[in-house]
Amino acid sequence: MMRTPNRSVLFDALFWAGYCAFGLSMAAAFTSISSGSVTITVALTLELWAVGAILRSIARRRHWFELGPMRLALRLLGAVLLGALLAQLLLVPPLWLAAKWNWIWLGKDNTAGFAAPLLVAYWAQTALMLGLWAALWSWTVAMRRYREGEIARLNAESLRHASELDALRARLNPHFVFNALNNLRALINEDTERARELVTRLSSTLRHALDHSQRENVSVAEELGVVDDYLAVEAVHYEGRLRIAREIDPAALEQRLPPMALQLLVENAIKHGIARTPGGGELSLRVRGGAGVLRIEVGNPGRIEAESVRRGVGLAYLRTRLAHAAPPGRFELRQHGARVLAQLEVPQWQNPPSESRQ
Repeated sequence: MMRTPNRSVLFDALFWAGYCAFGLSMAAAFTSISSGSVTITVALTLELWAVGAILRSIARRRHWFELGPMRLALRLLGAVLLGALLAQLLLVPPLWLAAKWNWIWLGKDNTAGFAAPLLVAYWAQTALMLGLWAALWSWTVAMRRYREGEIARLNAESLRHASELDALRARLNPHFVFNALNNLRALINEDTERARELVTRLSSTLRHALDHSQRENVSVAEELGVVDDYLAVEAVHYEGRLRIAREIDPAALEQRLPPMALQLLVENAIKHGIARTPGGGELSLRVRGGAGVLRIEVGNPGRIEAESVRRGVGLAYLRTRLAHAAPPGRFELRQHGARVLAQLEVPQWQNPPSESRQ
């Protein structure tokens, strides 16, 4: 966290050291090095260094760089003009007294350089130099903020793509596909009609899994169609071990939710509940709508395992989608006696965005 202040100090040191060296070299080239020219150059350099540090501190504390280019430029311009005036006010009176009492040498007429027109010229030169410093400093800050913003954007995009890939990997569960293909092979010779239906259901499930990232939200009716296909494939594998209890509110069928959200909950219930319970069990599915909120509850026999919750990419993806929805939704996994309940709440849009199929 200390690298930025260190860079600022180094930038100031190099800039004002260069200014001091330039001023002394100009004095040596066009006039002559004297106690007055050295005093003026060194004192003005130190003053401008201090004024620049104060300006930078004020700009950061007041968040000038959050105001936009025009308002930032106006504030910097005002600060430069006032800063140059302050530097001259602090420098001129002591120099005039020192010249009047011949403590320093400024030329043949030791106080001639303090005429009003010359003081205005000195102030303009000081403002020009301080403005150059402010322009260079603000440019470096703007470039750094731009780079940080780009890095943050790329990181966010990378995380989004990673979560989508994780979700896709979760949906294309290799065990699910392997079991479905094995069941299909067994059905081909035993029940060709049922085998054809299994192929249709499996292809529909996989098509929806591959198409998940193309849509921001879907209707409950569409999502239930996906779940029906998925459960039909799993019913062939688990047979009597998988029992389904449904309670669907017809008023909720047109409400919206993230794509594959319900299917993820059902898949999780089968994987961590039905499959691990001897004799299987009942998978309960309740969908209710009303008061601007869609409420979904999926229940299964079993116990919540902290490790499975922590490492589950499907549930992690669901939480991410809900957190970034507008308005955000809520997901909770809780133990209720001998059953695990996954509860999902999705606030409804006043004017849900239109979706286009591809």
